[in-house]
Amino acid sequence: MTKFTTQLLLLTLMAPVTAFGSAATTQSSPLAGIQHQSQQGHRLATAVRAVAPCSFSSSPFLRAFGAGGCRTRQTIHASAASGSSNAMGTRMKMCASISVPSLSLVSNVVGRLRGGAAAGSAIVHTMTPTRLFNTCLLAVALLTTTFKVLQAVDSRKDSEAAAAAAKAKPDSVKDLQRRFLAVFWLLRCADWLQGPYFYEVYASKIFGGQPASMSMISRLFLTGFASTALFGPGVGRLIDTYGRKKGTLAFSVLYAVGALSTKSPLLAVLLFGRVMSGIGTSLLFSAPESWLVGESQKSGDDPNGEYLGETFGLAYAGDSIVAIIAGQLASLAATSRGPTGPFELSTGFLLAGGLLASLLWKENMAGKSAGDDSNSKPSIGDAMNVIRGDPKIMMVGGVQSLFEAAMYIFVLQWPPAIAAAVSKSFGNGAGTPYGTVFSCFMACCLFGSTLFGQFAKMKGPTTEGVTTGMLAVATIAMSTATYTVSSATSGLPALVASFFAFEACVGMYFPSIGTLRSKYIPDSHRSVIMNLFGIPLNVLVVSVFMFVKYLGVNGALGISSSALALATLCMVRLNRILAKEVAPAIA
Repeated sequence: MTKFTTQLLLLTLMAPVTAFGSAATTQSSPLAGIQHQSQQGHRLATAVRAVAPCSFSSSPFLRAFGAGGCRTRQTIHASAASGSSNAMGTRMKMCASISVPSLSLVSNVVGRLRGGAAAGSAIVHTMTPTRLFNTCLLAVALLTTTFKVLQAVDSRKDSEAAAAAAKAKPDSVKDLQRRFLAVFWLLRCADWLQGPYFYEVYASKIFGGQPASMSMISRLFLTGFASTALFGPGVGRLIDTYGRKKGTLAFSVLYAVGALSTKSPLLAVLLFGRVMSGIGTSLLFSAPESWLVGESQKSGDDPNGEYLGETFGLAYAGDSIVAIIAGQLASLAATSRGPTGPFELSTGFLLAGGLLASLLWKENMAGKSAGDDSNSKPSIGDAMNVIRGDPKIMMVGGVQSLFEAAMYIFVLQWPPAIAAAVSKSFGNGAGTPYGTVFSCFMACCLFGSTLFGQFAKMKGPTTEGVTTGMLAVATIAMSTATYTVSSATSGLPALVASFFAFEACVGMYFPSIGTLRSKYIPDSHRSVIMNLFGIPLNVLVVSVFMFVKYLGVNGALGISSSALALATLCMVRLNRILAKEVAPAIA
């Protein structure tokens, strides 16, 4: 990137922070002295996002909050609404409809870039949380678009990049990308559709003549998480033994069962559906990725994994767009059919994804390790021995467990953190536009995935080095958010900037970890190992969820920061191991 490119990107990135700073400053005086918020109780509400991966990988269960999941980003939000009785009665709806910035809003952003403070002061008196986050959404979208344009311009000017672009991509790679991405995005969309109305659909149930309590909804949530942790390793073994395509089809069936169970008023059926969804999450975050890596290795056209990293980048960049679209579809379905509408619509996408997989994918199973008996099958014990025998696998798995745990904890805590900061800046009755904030997060994820794609095309940076830098930035961002939440001031600009930075790191994480797993986890036990590292992940997230009322938002985000710091140390350790392996070869 040229110096001009860097300066322009920094200028664009400053737009949302400038907007937040102006609003917070002008609104602070009428809010001075408000102390009673800390004395108000926080009502715990759960909603589902995305990781991420994110569904899990790309997000496990929480990414399903992210997407089913950026494993891929189901995501659960623990929201604490404080303030007036109206605010306390408001239910958070993730992925709610995203209002499109008006022409006047666009002109305001342009005015800020051209006229600085003078332009800002002209609109500050009409600024609201919704308008403010719409401005941020527009700014992040402009940032991503600008980056993509400059990326294309720089590649044309760079002779080496032009030569690399001229090199024809093998037809087998193009075909594999088409087959994988079509199925992957459909399945992720199904996962994202369910997230926004997780809380609403269970809150609408009546048990023993009483509406479902928050405690009951929490138990249903934990049931899904527990089943992911409990059955994950066994599910991974079955995937490697009987085939990754079969595992993907099984996900479609089990997740559809879980979605349809929300139609029932019976608690036993709802619990059964959560168990099925938890098992489905394990399948979603291991079977499709294992299938992709297995097919790529079989073709032999991508020996260095160059195109595999590109495919992961495309998958998770598109996943961010899919999440935003799914949010709109979920809102429409809920308006038409009630809180079960998004779940019903989700089954249609699951059917379409499963049908495409059955038609486009060929079956592949785990390869055999050297010295293995031809009749042996992958086992959990063998997988654990493989992990113990290779410290590189341990470090990659540590990054997976720690980062995704931090991500899911963040998903639980960002709603109350943002709501409190908005209330301090705009007043006690100010509503937080959760749907627009979520869209901002997804736009940041898209930028992060795009940034990873740029690094993947460059010859200098390695995936290991890029991931180390990304984890360091994520640690700083989350630590800043933790400090901001604990401070007495509103801190809205710093909080939003740190959350945006972390979400950009989430966008980089999923293609990064997918590439690292393809390099270091052997195909013979790939799905088993991926699910084994999901156990500490789920244990940590569930533990924080169970004790969140004692930890508070600040304590939970502090644990997230610590997990990110440990993940960074794991990547540093991996780089040192690789350096030691290379040193004798050079000598």
